[in-house]
Amino acid sequence: MRIAIGTDHRGFAHKEFIKQNLPEITWSDVGCFSAERCDYPPFAKKVVELLQQRKVDVGILLCGSGIGMVIAANRFEGMRAGVVWNQEIAMMAKADDNVNILVLPADFVTQEDAVKCIKSWLQAKFKGGRYEERLAMIEKFV
Repeated sequence: MRIAIGTDHRGFAHKEFIKQNLPEITWSDVGCFSAERCDYPPFAKKVVELLQQRKVDVGILLCGSGIGMVIAANRFEGMRAGVVWNQEIAMMAKADDNVNILVLPADFVTQEDAVKCIKSWLQAKFKGGRYEERLAMIEKFV
């Protein structure tokens, strides 16, 4: 599994913990690379670009609330970013909405819970059927 991961300064420590605790993943770390203050939009764009170029299978973004990253990532066609805060929501994000970018609110989930969310999301399978029909409706909005 190839995953692009990006964060602003508020998610930096979480990002490093995630990479250490999921060594079976091939990570494409687009930054940030320190806890020094930085803006989140460029990191969302870099993760999206890797997905669009098919250099990774999925993406993970982190910021304080998760909301800025989800807004930025969803500006791009074909991106389905969703904010998750527990394992059940992470599973549903994949099963119901086929989220291809998991967004974690670093200020509201522990590092350990972030890893649990990622595992739950990666293990889930998209249901298809009526859920796929709903996603097709949304794609017509663009």
